[in-house]
Amino acid sequence: MAEDRLRYPVGPMPRSAGPLDSATRRAHIDAIAGAPAKFRSLVAGLDDRQLDTPYRPGGWTVRQVVHHVPESHMNAYVRMKLALTEEAPQIKTYEESLWAELPDGKSGPIEMSLALLEALHRRWVAFLRLLPDADFRKTYTHPDLGRVTLDEAVAMYEWHCRHHAAHIAQTLQA
Repeated sequence: MAEDRLRYPVGPMPRSAGPLDSATRRAHIDAIAGAPAKFRSLVAGLDDRQLDTPYRPGGWTVRQVVHHVPESHMNAYVRMKLALTEEAPQIKTYEESLWAELPDGKSGPIEMSLALLEALHRRWVAFLRLLPDADFRKTYTHPDLGRVTLDEAVAMYEWHCRHHAAHIAQTLQA
C-alpha cells in the first residue's frame, strides 16, 4: 500500500466514463495551463543532488521526471492533432522508461525541459481553448487503451500533471 502511494500519490490514472461538461473541461485545461509554473516552482533552487534523488525506490529522479513531462505532453499534443485530422488514427506509443535513461533525461539541465514545457503548454492550451465542443468527442486509438476521446485525453493529462508534480513534492518532503 505504501509503495502504491509513492508510485501514485494522487491515485491511479482515471478512465473517463463519457464526455466532460464544459466547466470540468475548462478546469482541466486551466490546470494544464498552470502546470509549467507549478513544475518550475517545485524545482526552483534545487541542486544536482536533489535533482538526482529518486521519488521512490526504483523510481525516476526528480530530473528524469522534469524531462519526462514535456516528452509525454509533446506526444499528447501530436495525438490530439492527429485525432482532429484523421479518422480514429492508431497512435504509436513510446518506451518512456527507456527515454528516461537516455543521456539528456539522466543528466541534462532541467531548464531546457522547463522552457519546452512552458512553450508547449502555451501552444497546447491555446489549441484546446479554440476547439468547439464537438471536437472533444473525436478519438485516437491507443494500442493499450483502445479508443481515447480528446475529452478523456484532456482528463488524463490533467491527472498526469498532478501525478508528476506530486512525485516531486513528495521527494522534497522526504
